[in-house]
Amino acid sequence: MRAPLIIAGLFLVLFITQANAQLSAEQQIAKDRGRILYNQYKVAKPELTIAAKAGDRESQYYLAEGLRKENQYITTEAHQWYVASAEQGDYYAMSRLATAQSDLCSVIKNCPSGIRTSEDWLKLLWQTVEPLVQNGDGEAMAVMYSTKADLEWLKKSASTGYAPAQRLLANRYKEGKGFFVFPWTRSQATENLLKQAAEGGSPKAMMEYFGLLRAKNDLAEARYWLERAAETGYESGVYAYGYFLAVEPDTLGFKANVVKGYALISLLKELDGGGGVLKFVDLVLPEIKSKMTVLQITEAEKFSSEWKKTHPPLSFFPPKLGF
Repeated sequence: MRAPLIIAGLFLVLFITQANAQLSAEQQIAKDRGRILYNQYKVAKPELTIAAKAGDRESQYYLAEGLRKENQYITTEAHQWYVASAEQGDYYAMSRLATAQSDLCSVIKNCPSGIRTSEDWLKLLWQTVEPLVQNGDGEAMAVMYSTKADLEWLKKSASTGYAPAQRLLANRYKEGKGFFVFPWTRSQATENLLKQAAEGGSPKAMMEYFGLLRAKNDLAEARYWLERAAETGYESGVYAYGYFLAVEPDTLGFKANVVKGYALISLLKELDGGGGVLKFVDLVLPEIKSKMTVLQITEAEKFSSEWKKTHPPLSFFPPKLGF
């Protein structure tokens, strides 16, 4: 019988759905640590649960996302946390509930009074984002795009300067979406959007723009954006920056620096929760190390330690509404 489990879940939702609580210092530390682990594809449930139970709707959403990804579907527990977050106005959680293949009502074959269907969540989502959209909120417009799949919403979002939408629109153009009279205008629009997104702080856009600049042999700008991407903690940027410093400096016109290159790539060894980066790290680090002296290795260890203190944590920067 699933009904008792569902009923228990409803009581949990009622308990944790409250005004988005002000977290204590300990709860905030747990939330921040949980987000770091989540962004590194590591187990974040214990930390996020602390903040989620305290009523933090963002932690509730990411906890639900972690459970969904771990199980590859929306479990009953994940559903409970999505509902808790959505009841506090989180439109990302509403979007998940609106587009879920199976919801609470599907499990028990009938919706009791007070339980929203996926259609109800979709209506609430649109009602929630509508005033935000009217006020020019680019993030809300991007969420509208995710539910309506209408490219015009993505264009509107990008036009507000919302960097994730600018990057996504650039990729949609690369996929052939949208209408352009001439092929080169599509390419130019794609490049312009990636540049804007990179300037707006999107680490993934920085790396994609770096790739375009490298292909055009604009090496000075390519080096600049590669360094910027690495400084955000984006694992792809950190790896590429270290690689081109230590292994192929001439390719981008860098001055060879095995100490810094080794230090940067060695940082990535902590990304052992997934993402596939370790196979590249394990391949290239021994190659670099074989060219280094004992003193250089010691210097690299000091450099990596200092980098960790002065830069954001490593991250894969998974999209908030990813798969």
